[in-house]
Amino acid sequence: MRQTFTQLLIASSLALSLGACSHLPAPNNAKTTSAEIQNASPALAHALKTKEASEQSDLAYEIVKSLTVEVGPRIPGSQGDKRAVAWAEEKFNELGFDKVYKQPVRVRNWERGFADARVSAPFPQALVITALGGSVATPEEGLEEKVVMFDSLDSLTQASKASVEGNIVFLNTRMERDRAGRFYGKVVPNRVRGAVEAAKLGAKAVIIRSVGTDNSRFAHTGVMRYEEGVEKIPAGAISTADADNLEAMFSSDEDVVLSINMQAKDAGWQTSYNVIGEFTGSEKPEEVVLISAHLDSWDEGTGALDDGAGVGIVSAAAKIIKDTIGQPKRTIRVVLYAAEEIGLVGAYQYVRSNRDDLQNIIFAAESDFGAGKIYQLDTRFDEAVRNNPKDLYAMLASMGVELGNNTTNGGPDVSMLPNYGVPVIALKQDGTYYFDYHHTPNDTLDKIDLDDIRQNQTVWAVITAYMANSDFDPRPAPKKQ
Repeated sequence: MRQTFTQLLIASSLALSLGACSHLPAPNNAKTTSAEIQNASPALAHALKTKEASEQSDLAYEIVKSLTVEVGPRIPGSQGDKRAVAWAEEKFNELGFDKVYKQPVRVRNWERGFADARVSAPFPQALVITALGGSVATPEEGLEEKVVMFDSLDSLTQASKASVEGNIVFLNTRMERDRAGRFYGKVVPNRVRGAVEAAKLGAKAVIIRSVGTDNSRFAHTGVMRYEEGVEKIPAGAISTADADNLEAMFSSDEDVVLSINMQAKDAGWQTSYNVIGEFTGSEKPEEVVLISAHLDSWDEGTGALDDGAGVGIVSAAAKIIKDTIGQPKRTIRVVLYAAEEIGLVGAYQYVRSNRDDLQNIIFAAESDFGAGKIYQLDTRFDEAVRNNPKDLYAMLASMGVELGNNTTNGGPDVSMLPNYGVPVIALKQDGTYYFDYHHTPNDTLDKIDLDDIRQNQTVWAVITAYMANSDFDPRPAPKKQ
């Protein structure tokens, strides 16, 4: 006999109390009856109604479609970024937010320009290359030098200056595929610090194997850094398929020689904006449930996964709550951060601009890992009350979302908030294929699965509705160790 939603919640609550949440089934055929809603706590009843409404809505997808089609790429400080800010203001007003406003954010604009790479010897052929964000240009005529290959940043730092000086460094570290994207942090230092470490040893330029899990001829861009007092050298990424090809050339007895021409440039300081929409709380307007994404993207694709999906998910979740249950008791604040891709610039500006208001945030969260299905809720709540909302956790378990750890940082743009006592959550998404498309020209709308983004929208709506209409207060967040 099919279980009712109430039966599933009872079973899930029992499992939670026994610490067995990770073994719960993930039924997708449980329907909520009006009687079950009436018998639930007020906060859970709101969450149940919101779930039913969200499961019938494609709003998150429609918002991403609007952003990618009408705006497209939106690198910080660019004309695309300016169009995105105007689009976000208009979209929030169209969605009926009570309050829509902007916070100015000073950003450094960078333009990619032309990029070309060719193997001159031993086997002449073209490679697919893209400049890393923030890179300086090569000389106008380009440069042509011998290539020296290292399998990691650590091996480069241990190399002798004599082996590197005057050459082009090739950092060739493979990234492993993983649902949680855990190998990204192990490989991304190549991109961020590769130019600095290569320059310290006298290299003329650095190229890296793209930080990605695909085997394609799409190169992955992303921000890199320079260090004061260290010469700035050009930095680029070649596609993983071209990295394989270049690596194979080192089996020859001949030197591998590469010709590179990249004409990126710094376009100076610009003003971007955090764009913020609020549904004001009816009973506790000063208490804020903050959900967020970042508005900017790299300029190669249309930023559908990174982070158009997040923009659509959190904006739609807030709108569905308002349309379904009316005004929330606590304020729901949706923040679309500026300039995440170049260093969480908008997020740090938000903290500076809202320092006196941070203690009023009940919890904060960010959607910034594409649109893969959510499978786990991680938190950073006060340990004394972390297990109090058992009915919420049980409901999520019945939706296939397990309760995870209590040590999350909550996502890039909210990761600094626990330092101010602000609780955060992270809704872990299936990122198995996310890094096939991340920061490439292939990050486009067709990579979003409609069922998956609807599931994201629903989980976000359920949690936000519950937190915005309950008395549960997980403050303060445990300090980072």
